[in-house]
Amino acid sequence: MAILKTVESKFFQTEIPYKPMGKYVHFLTIRITESYPLFQTDAELNKARVRAGVKDKTTISRLSMFKRKQSTPERLVGRELLRNYGLMTAKECEYNVNFAMDNPDCIIYGFAIGDSGSEKSKVVVDTAFSITAFDESHETFTLNAPYENGTMASKGENGSKPGEVTSRINQQDHIKPQVFFPSIVTLKDPTEASFLYVFNNILRTRHYGAQTTRTGRVRNELIGVVFADGEITSNLRWTQAIYDQMKSDNTLNAPDPLDEDDVITAAKNAIEALMADEFIVHTDFIGDAFVSLINEVKTLTGSEKGIQTILQKADAEAKDYAKKHISKKKTAAKAEKE
Repeated sequence: MAILKTVESKFFQTEIPYKPMGKYVHFLTIRITESYPLFQTDAELNKARVRAGVKDKTTISRLSMFKRKQSTPERLVGRELLRNYGLMTAKECEYNVNFAMDNPDCIIYGFAIGDSGSEKSKVVVDTAFSITAFDESHETFTLNAPYENGTMASKGENGSKPGEVTSRINQQDHIKPQVFFPSIVTLKDPTEASFLYVFNNILRTRHYGAQTTRTGRVRNELIGVVFADGEITSNLRWTQAIYDQMKSDNTLNAPDPLDEDDVITAAKNAIEALMADEFIVHTDFIGDAFVSLINEVKTLTGSEKGIQTILQKADAEAKDYAKKHISKKKTAAKAEKE
């Protein structure tokens, strides 16, 4: 029985297929920083030197949000929900340690366990880029460790002199609040349940990047979904098209942060123009067409009964897939060893 009333069943697979069947759904997401997150490698913020826009050929440096920085927090939110509603235990499935291989997280997002087996992720996420330039989007903080007397200086422990400022001072670049990262999350061959599972994970995830317990607050604003028989434009090209649109609208007001309403408007206009140039069959839920869908999804995921229905259906599909295909892989791998 269908869960959704706003999307036709023809866009979904009736079960998770073993081989790619050419159905895609693309979640059009704007990731908005709301604190000072860190997307970094080797102690430096990730950035890339790219063209400012599709039309504007000026070269600028942009902050980069690598794909694992996006997908890992979202799948961890899904795993948390599965445990909360009794569909998975920490003992039977531990992330990157001991995958159970038969739950929605493992089947939808994939896993690899050496010789024991692997499953390719059906969720495709690519590097996202900030709309604004690196220089406008980051800030350098001096970090130090206060002592119990409320000062930044030592009280004379460990050989240091009382009142002396110790070496516990460091500088770290952080991404500013209100920096925008357009990101397209793609799910291959969605069933209705896997579509809702991934949709819910994107909506619920609030922290990205390093030190997620203390900072890294990010809000995901979905502006639409696109059902298609192929992949669509890249994150970079969408970001560049948004930049061009905002430049044309005179809404780039550096060094002031971008206005969220201006970004959302430009993002919708840019993706609609890009989709008009695509050579694939697609059905777009963008703007007004997306309102009824996201409202229905939020109503479903906002009630205990609704979220349980989604998780239970996704779990049943995952276990059915694992029984048909994962067990065969394990048996074949065991036979090869013997």
